[in-house]
Amino acid sequence: MPQQEWWRTAVIYEVYVRSFADGNGDGVGDLAGLRERLPHLRELGIDAIWLTPFFRSPMVDGGYDVSDYRDVDPSLGSLADFDAMLAAAHALGLRVIIDVVPNHTSSEHAWFTQALQELPGGPARARYHFRPATTDGEPPNDWESVFGGPAWTRTADGEWYLHLFDPAQPDLNWDNPDVRVEFEDVLRFWLDRGVDGFRIDVAHGMVKAAGYPAAGLTGQIGLLGRRVLPYFDQDGVHEIHKAWRKILDSYPGQRMAVAEAWASTPQRLARYTAPDELHQAFNFEFLQADWGDPAAVRASIDSCLRAAASVGAPTTWVLSNHDVRRHVTRLGSLERANAAALLMLALPGSAYLYQGDELGLPEVLDLPADARQDPVWLRSGGTDPGRDGCRVPLPWESEAPAYGFSATGASWLPQPPAWAALARDRSSTVDLYRAALALRRRLTGPLRWHDSPGGVLDFGRDDFRCVVNLSPEPIALPDGSEVALASRPIDGGTVPADATVWIFARSLRSS
Repeated sequence: MPQQEWWRTAVIYEVYVRSFADGNGDGVGDLAGLRERLPHLRELGIDAIWLTPFFRSPMVDGGYDVSDYRDVDPSLGSLADFDAMLAAAHALGLRVIIDVVPNHTSSEHAWFTQALQELPGGPARARYHFRPATTDGEPPNDWESVFGGPAWTRTADGEWYLHLFDPAQPDLNWDNPDVRVEFEDVLRFWLDRGVDGFRIDVAHGMVKAAGYPAAGLTGQIGLLGRRVLPYFDQDGVHEIHKAWRKILDSYPGQRMAVAEAWASTPQRLARYTAPDELHQAFNFEFLQADWGDPAAVRASIDSCLRAAASVGAPTTWVLSNHDVRRHVTRLGSLERANAAALLMLALPGSAYLYQGDELGLPEVLDLPADARQDPVWLRSGGTDPGRDGCRVPLPWESEAPAYGFSATGASWLPQPPAWAALARDRSSTVDLYRAALALRRRLTGPLRWHDSPGGVLDFGRDDFRCVVNLSPEPIALPDGSEVALASRPIDGGTVPADATVWIFARSLRSS
């Protein structure tokens, strides 16, 4: 029997490199710091780590503005540091996935600086989306930046260039063969070094509708994931991903790719994981589910499982990442966050954790204005807090400088004083995650729903049953229950509100 692909049931841990651990004391997380802390991740019980970009970058957008895809930014280390970290991870049995950013480069990338130096219509400009000067001085169309404002910036010679994010992140033109050849070589460069796969940033964005048609409405980014926009989820992206799949399949060791893709329906999202395309796509429908409505949570689980099954791909589940408010804050309490985590980890497929989930970290909501660095904050004129609040460096030890993040006490974003207690009390939440990840390895079968009262989700898998109480009142455990794991203490045979319980199914007299 062929070996099952590792990513189908993997738990993958996102490392936001700048905020994970600082190895040289400058206040910025780096590859050396990550290497030192790898044993924590091995003990947690994960299967792989996903690293946010560590390539050379001006860091306008935390590394998602890449100026050199084949080198490490000096603030994060060197290629030798990367190789040492990768070898250490592999020695611990951890696979390593790295971010690739193909939708745009940095404005300091050699290609773009060359484009600005040449005359309009030149070959370097053809690698990006330059449009002729307009007589009225207005942008070429109404496309909007994800970070706010128009998606076009005018150059000194009057032409406009497209940037769906910050002006320092010009979009590449994937109709240009130079772009396709370049990124296929970038993939091979890192695969040859031994990486186990890629997370593809903005995997839905590389192809734009021919002729640059108007979107015809404002507030376009609010429709992301709800309708097809002329610059996102265009059918042409799938030819790119098919070509990349062939490269991945040509390497030994089950190399994989996961898409960060926003699509208007689960069915359109499933196209990214067709048998000849990518291996996974992030499931943002589950992340955005209304946890105050258990029926909506169940519906999101069912629709995502159906869509993935239609193409034979594993579903992915995620509650937090470097782009969204941490789910402890989003869901309103640590109790509900832990209940959601145990539910997620009981579901079939692959799960992604964000660094600090296992500590129960909340969003930092009160960062000083002069400390914030996210371009979302800057481009909104301070009206949108941006994503800095989920990127504050981790607390490792309660009494150490910078709570153990940096030996010197430096930290590129300020850590709140309350995090001393979170570092001191970290064992309880870490133990919950560690136990869940260990038990999860015994879950291999499909999901089977049980009848349940309102506000309760109840399903079985193999020798386990998962009961999630999202109602305001305690509920009785099934008769004969032997509790394997619970997100809150179980007292008197009841499941408290905002709690998830895993039960050994064999202990039940009836189900």
